Amino acid sequence: MSLRKALLVALFAALTPFPGSGQRVVVDEGTFAIHHDGQLVGTEDFTIRREGLGSDATVFSHAVITLEVPDGQVELRPLLQTMLPDGGASNYQLEVSGAETAELSLALVGRRFVSLIRTRRGEEEREFLARPDTRILEEGVAHQYYFLRNQREGSIVPAIEPRTRRQLRLVASAWVEEEIRLGANRIPARRVTFVADDEERRVWFDSQGRVLRVEVPARAYLAERSDLVG
Repeated sequence: MSLRKALLVALFAALTPFPGSGQRVVVDEGTFAIHHDGQLVGTEDFTIRREGLGSDATVFSHAVITLEVPDGQVELRPLLQTMLPDGGASNYQLEVSGAETAELSLALVGRRFVSLIRTRRGEEEREFLARPDTRILEEGVAHQYYFLRNQREGSIVPAIEPRTRRQLRLVASAWVEEEIRLGANRIPARRVTFVADDEERRVWFDSQGRVLRVEVPARAYLAERSDLVG
C-alpha cells in the first residue's frame, strides 16, 4: 500500500464514529499569550475533550493559533487524536494559512506514522518510526504538552514534531514545585524540563495537569495562560 493510500485509510477510520462517541467531556480549554524574544506575537485558543467511555475513550485536541510574523499574519489550526490512558498519538492534521500556507496529515499505520505535507513548493510524503506512546508536539503549539503531564524523572518520551520533520526522544527532569504569577494571580505549579538534542522545553502544570506555561529558550518562545489571569 502506498504512503498516500495508507494515510487516507487511517484518517478515514479516525473520523468514523465509534460506540459511545456521544459522551463528550471538555478536559481543558483556554487561551495562551505567545511571546517571542519577549514580545507578544500572538494567541493560542485551544480545547481538549474526551469522547467515549472506558477503553473506547479517545481524546481530541484542537486549537487556533494566530501569529504576527514579518510577512504578515499566520494562522495554524492543529487537530490531534490521542489514545487513552497514556496520550499516545494516533492521528494528526494541521492547516496553515495566511503569509504561510501548508496542509499536513499524519496517521498511525501499523508500526509507522505516515505523513503527507503540501506546501507552495509541492507535496512531500514521509514516514516515522511508531515507537510506543509517541506524542505529537508541534513547534509553537503549547497545549499539546498536556499529554506529557504524567512523566516522571528519567522518563524517555518519543515525540514527533511534524512541521520540522523531527523525531525526538524527550528526557524528563524531576518535578520542581514552585509558585508562578499569571496576571494578579499566584498559582502553585510543578515545573518539568524535557530535554531533546540538548534543547530544553520547560513546562509548568497545575494540580489538575493543565498546562500553565511553556518555555523553549533556544527558540526564544514563551506561551503563558491568559484565561486564568485575575
